[in-house]
Amino acid sequence: MIIGSMRLFIAEKPSLGRAIADVLPKPHKKGDGYISAANGDTVSWCIGHLLEQQQPEAYDPVFKKWSHEHLPIIPQQWKLTVKKQTAKQLGVLRTLIKQAEQLVHAGDPDREGQLLVDEVINFLGVTGAKKSSIQRCLINDLNPSAVKQSISKLRSNREFIPLSTSALARSRADWLYGINLTRAYTLQGQKVGYKGVLSVGRVQTPLLGLVVRRDKAIDAFVSKAFYEVWADLETNNGENFKAKWQPSEQCAKYLDDQGRNLSQALAQNVAGRVSQQPALVKSLKREHKKQAPPLPYNLSSLQIDASKAFGLSAQQVLDICQGLYERYKLITYPRSDSRYLPLSHFGQAKKVHSAILSNSQHLGQQGHVFSQTQFDLKYKSKAWNDKKVDAHHAIIPTEKTSNHLSGNDAKVYALICRNYLAQFLTHHEYYAVRVEVEIAAGLFVAVAKELINEGWRCIFLSRSKTSNQDDNSEATQLLPRLDIGQVLKSLQAEVLEKNTSPPKAYTDGSLLAAMTGISAHVSDPQLRKVLRETDGLGTEATRAGIIELLFTRGFLSRTGKTITSTASGRGLIEALPDVATYPDMTARWESELSAISEGKSQYKKLMCPLEVQLKELIAQSREVLPKGLTGLGKQRFTKKRKSGTKRK
Repeated sequence: MIIGSMRLFIAEKPSLGRAIADVLPKPHKKGDGYISAANGDTVSWCIGHLLEQQQPEAYDPVFKKWSHEHLPIIPQQWKLTVKKQTAKQLGVLRTLIKQAEQLVHAGDPDREGQLLVDEVINFLGVTGAKKSSIQRCLINDLNPSAVKQSISKLRSNREFIPLSTSALARSRADWLYGINLTRAYTLQGQKVGYKGVLSVGRVQTPLLGLVVRRDKAIDAFVSKAFYEVWADLETNNGENFKAKWQPSEQCAKYLDDQGRNLSQALAQNVAGRVSQQPALVKSLKREHKKQAPPLPYNLSSLQIDASKAFGLSAQQVLDICQGLYERYKLITYPRSDSRYLPLSHFGQAKKVHSAILSNSQHLGQQGHVFSQTQFDLKYKSKAWNDKKVDAHHAIIPTEKTSNHLSGNDAKVYALICRNYLAQFLTHHEYYAVRVEVEIAAGLFVAVAKELINEGWRCIFLSRSKTSNQDDNSEATQLLPRLDIGQVLKSLQAEVLEKNTSPPKAYTDGSLLAAMTGISAHVSDPQLRKVLRETDGLGTEATRAGIIELLFTRGFLSRTGKTITSTASGRGLIEALPDVATYPDMTARWESELSAISEGKSQYKKLMCPLEVQLKELIAQSREVLPKGLTGLGKQRFTKKRKSGTKRK
């Protein structure tokens, strides 16, 4: 081991540790679990979480047997235990921390990364001046120039105490909620013959609830016919366009809750009344609209787009991004929840653009579009905003080039490049035109979109319909030049019969969108008001894993892109109280956790009400017999050893 004074960098994982060591003075000495530089600086690392929460039986052996009498289990003094598979590396860190004069926290730049290294430092007993002088190194890009810059901008680790406290509160609250409710409902499930564990979690269960309720709505859906009336209008110059009938208040009894006309007779009556009649242009609106480019990605928005474009699961996208970040060093830190960039990064635009063009040969048609487009690298979009960036920034390409990109790696990298390059293109501009025409006292409307400037959309190869288009794509029609008061002729009107569609089953993309835009699924209107864009179910780092966990536990199943609930998943949701299956409580937690991380709230404001609520939920659980789970589940068996054989 190293002797003498030194500065010790503690990274979250070996790949980050090696990236830090690469920029320290050479020659290097590689030890078992660390690298030391010529100037005495040393780099070591965790291997993910080296510590984990103790199981209930560590607090009292009686808790090993699951019983309602023990619930809720609420530790008075929390205990961590060393993970067996990484105990050796914790020993390496123990020795190095004792030797070091100065510690540098180099965990990933997010809530979990902050706690992961902090808990090791605390567990190993660092106190006093050594603890108060710990510095924080925030690395978003593993390329040497970026790592050097991060090391030159160290901050006090004390600045990040609220972030660490937030992660600690999340970890302990999840333990309390998950351990207690899982035991409570598993015990109830056993009473009706359910085999296995009924896992209940703060995030996974409301997420399952979303899918179950969507599946039920699809099952209960009955399609209804509705009828539109379209007028074929002609000017004196023989120019034609179509306009859609807008039912009046007098027609309300024939309309559904979305304003669609359900009466065929009414539609035919209107069509007959307005055919071969004069028409009058009553109003004409021509609005100049500008659309700014979409911001660079955070992880969830990237996962949503990659699911839509390529059918990739959330976990697949996360795994691809980890490879692009750690192995290829082609993108910045991927588990980011920010979609903004620091102003200091703007100066690197030319180098990043050059790297993208160098890599574009591997990106197929998208790469060709990049290389043929003129970008204004001096233009600064709203994405550059220091006020919206702290520990980490949006996911963007780095200055690195690669000759080995292919398949899904190339596809996801191309999406990241596209949203970055869009920042250097002009706004998408068009005229939104709306014409109101009166025919035989009935109101008809025609809308159109007149392109002014394609702007950033020129590099978006696959675009969904814009919001002012419907199934008839009337927004794509070209309207003739019209004036208010102009007289037109209504030719033969047409009645179109359509059918209402059921809600769409969830996919990875739409499920992630629901998790990130959770306010739309919250039932409490007061809570909906206080939720921010950043409040959602889970975090960028955990969402993919939570979705996969529900598959592993047999509560969800996937067919192609479609995600549906299983019989066990439905049975569990039906057995639980609404507070556990709707996202309101979890959204409130996430809002509180965000406030703690920003220093605007305290640990006890989350934990104290939770302990009270747990007692109520446990009491409720004892009144429920989950009959929908009767005979379901799978018993897990362990193989018996043959007599005379030794345990390995």
